[in-house]
Amino acid sequence: MKRLLPLLLFPVFFSCKKKDTTADPVTPPPAPPTTLYFPPSGNSWETVSPTALGWNVAALDTLAPWLQSKNTKAFLILKNGRIAYEKYFGTFTADSNWYWASAGKTATALLTGIAVGEGRIDIANKVSQYIGTGWTSAPLAKENAITVRHLLTMTSGLDDGVPDNDCTTPACLQYKADAGTRWAYHNGAHTKLHNVVESATGQTYNAYFAAKVRDRIGMNGLWVAGGYNEIYYSTPRSAARFGLLLYNKGNWNGTALVSEGWWNTQVATSQNLNLSYGYLTWLNGKASAMVPGSQVVFPVSLIPNAPADLFAALGKNDQKIYVSRAQGLVVIRMGDSAGTPALASSGFDNEVWAKLRTVIGGW
Repeated sequence: MKRLLPLLLFPVFFSCKKKDTTADPVTPPPAPPTTLYFPPSGNSWETVSPTALGWNVAALDTLAPWLQSKNTKAFLILKNGRIAYEKYFGTFTADSNWYWASAGKTATALLTGIAVGEGRIDIANKVSQYIGTGWTSAPLAKENAITVRHLLTMTSGLDDGVPDNDCTTPACLQYKADAGTRWAYHNGAHTKLHNVVESATGQTYNAYFAAKVRDRIGMNGLWVAGGYNEIYYSTPRSAARFGLLLYNKGNWNGTALVSEGWWNTQVATSQNLNLSYGYLTWLNGKASAMVPGSQVVFPVSLIPNAPADLFAALGKNDQKIYVSRAQGLVVIRMGDSAGTPALASSGFDNEVWAKLRTVIGGW
């Protein structure tokens, strides 16, 4: 019996010990990087998980079906330069090329700024100083009053109500108002900036853009002549590279392609007629906005659901390059028209940003 006693007490002793309820330490997931990332040339591109960013993944899961219902071919979201979301629809892939439409105007503004920085263009000079007189059918004094800056700000005074707004012949470029007194979205007038750049640089527009922008940031793409205009075509990721360049004030990974002073002016209100327009760049968060084909001044910001600091390159049939520095975002949309065809801003803008606000969080 004495020999059994220790054995009998053994389970009693251990049953009376306090249980250790301390859980094993859980290692928290690493915080997403906040440094700005620039992808190298080629196909390599860092990604970041929406979960790591704290986004609403359930809401994000509903985004793709909605985008597809809106005739989207490609949709990308960069967060601090890294790909957080990338979707392609139908037969469209990351290697497919698509047109930028008027989103390319913002690239034209940047390229003009580069030529200004090189001393090749002075935007205060009259357009005819670069491409000669007679480029419009306006009286010579009225034509000579149109400066390069007027083309950048859509205030040339030329009539946007002609039958073909894309036409660049003198017969189509008709006097409507004195330069600087009327804002009107005019494709034909803007296209003359391509001629200004070519004359000032002695290079084709394609060659100058490739040397000064495209090749320096690893883009692909080409300006393709179509009718009176040249339209840029590229992959969605190339559009994202351009958006990232805009995001970082025209500086690519430490190399300034354009002066920060130019960038500051390009993404600021350029005249007091349409507060939501800079140098061929659309601006959000202003007290009022005008849209193509109308002289109505709407007393609202361009995209009420989007971050107030957002600026954008917007093209026909909902080609979009959105940039918000405050939110660390570059967003790309390529595809067919999401609804009612529009030259630049459309109902899609406010719809998609309502959804993104739910995914990312309020601002």
